Amino acid sequence: MSDTTHAPITVAVLGTGIMGAAMARNLARGGHTVRVWNRDARKAEPLAADGITVAPTPAEAARGAEAVVTMLFDGGSVAEVMSDVLPSLPAGVAWLQMTTAGPEATAGLAALAADRAVAFYDAPVMGTRGPAEAGTLTVLAAGPAGGREVADTVFDAVGSRTVWLGDDAAAAPASRVKLVVNSWVLTVANAAGEAVALSEALGTDPRVFLDLISGGALDTPYLAAKIGLILDGPMSPAQFAVSTAAKDARLMTEAAGRAGVRIDAVTAARDRLDRAAAAGHGEQDLAAAYHASRL
Repeated sequence: MSDTTHAPITVAVLGTGIMGAAMARNLARGGHTVRVWNRDARKAEPLAADGITVAPTPAEAARGAEAVVTMLFDGGSVAEVMSDVLPSLPAGVAWLQMTTAGPEATAGLAALAADRAVAFYDAPVMGTRGPAEAGTLTVLAAGPAGGREVADTVFDAVGSRTVWLGDDAAAAPASRVKLVVNSWVLTVANAAGEAVALSEALGTDPRVFLDLISGGALDTPYLAAKIGLILDGPMSPAQFAVSTAAKDARLMTEAAGRAGVRIDAVTAARDRLDRAAAAGHGEQDLAAAYHASRL
């Protein structure tokens, strides 16, 4: 969490899954008034112990807020929820759209905001459960300069770094960069699962592979972390769930297709994630895609 001198504001957080719940807690710890809503109220109720108000509807959570954060599953779920919220929002309220929704959906959400004269920010984050809970996410942001004081107040409470990528949120520059980043995340995680599966199939110890690359040019902390989860667990609670990663992979392949490029590694990762989810690993960590290696 960044050190800030921002004055306290009222923030609505819509969606209290892995990321949204952690963001809400960090906002409350930063002295802000926080109201939350989640479709499954049971996931939001524990936040009351942190002094956070759990609202019965998204519109009630957003009423009187200076900033509305959406951290839901995908662009469709954001559009559905905000269709109930936007009519009651006064002009100028900052809508911080932090769900990984992809460029096309983000453009549509920006249009909804423009119809209500709401200040829209395309603001997905880099990081998983651990950084979210620690308040050390990296925020990728785009949106009007005029309302950035409110946006930065939220971003500084939930993250340690904000990277501004322009004023035009409708062009979704932050969402575009987020897909590029996540393409690497999925590629490394997929490689981790395949390396372990191949090692086991060939009768070798995967830890020998890890030891051989440790500290060298082929080593990455993320690769080692995912192999560690595969070998030793736990797969739950997830840092980044299989089902969410599969959704992001579909966003990547769809965006690549529209741009006329092939991303074969991500396409393969998407297929593995879908198989892992179908086998019952959807709510487990991304590392559980390893189970899709079995014929």
